[in-house]
Amino acid sequence: MSTPPPSPAPPSATYADKLTIETPEQTALEFAIAGIGSRFLALALDTLIQMSVFAIVGIGSVTLAATLFAHTPDSMWVMASMLLAMFSLYYGYFAAFEALWNGQTPGKRLLRIRVIKDTGRPMTPSESVGRNLMRIVDQLPFMYGVGIVSVALSRQNKRLGDFVAGTIVVHERELQDVRPLWHAPQSSSTARYGADRLSADEFALVETFLNRRNSLAPEVRYRMGDEIARRIKPRLSLPPENVPSNERLLEVIAAERRSTAGYI
Repeated sequence: MSTPPPSPAPPSATYADKLTIETPEQTALEFAIAGIGSRFLALALDTLIQMSVFAIVGIGSVTLAATLFAHTPDSMWVMASMLLAMFSLYYGYFAAFEALWNGQTPGKRLLRIRVIKDTGRPMTPSESVGRNLMRIVDQLPFMYGVGIVSVALSRQNKRLGDFVAGTIVVHERELQDVRPLWHAPQSSSTARYGADRLSADEFALVETFLNRRNSLAPEVRYRMGDEIARRIKPRLSLPPENVPSNERLLEVIAAERRSTAGYI
């Protein structure tokens, strides 16, 4: 049976500065929603990059256009081709980077913000294209006037492109910024299970469970620990015997991941 996708928290539990997503394992993942300031600073950085590229391309285009105009009686198709190229370069920049860099452009990466789906999943390339084509409307009447109004009025700081694609822009948190609420028992074991192979999302899931387990009913706690352990075990290097219990394994994996990364 396929695992259902994570779903956003009910509206009553969703605040303007935070997106809470309930995973299939019934643990909550929280994302800080990016505000209008960080989003437009990222846009300004991306625009500077684009202007630099446009300047380089423009010099070559002017030279090429002058040559073609001198040898082509009908120059309309030349102008149309140049306008199409500029359009593709501008809007394709955002769509291509967000599709290839998992929701980030160079500006967003520098500001440590990212576009994700409302469900917490990465957006698809087609959603990235649709989201960025809506910039044509968001930019009206000038300087992203429609987009600014939409972000200001939206509960989750969304412009029209975000509504169309079902996306939201959130702040990233480095693993070093996250401090565990749980404390694993000290162990003299030097075993290494390959915790560094876990993705950031999988590690966040492990720590979320460890942080919340004491508030769970015993049967729910046991079932969730078992499900999360079964999910990550294929990515680990486990010995044929003397494998810790599932919950203890999660503790060891989290402690190993933090030790390997050089922080506690």
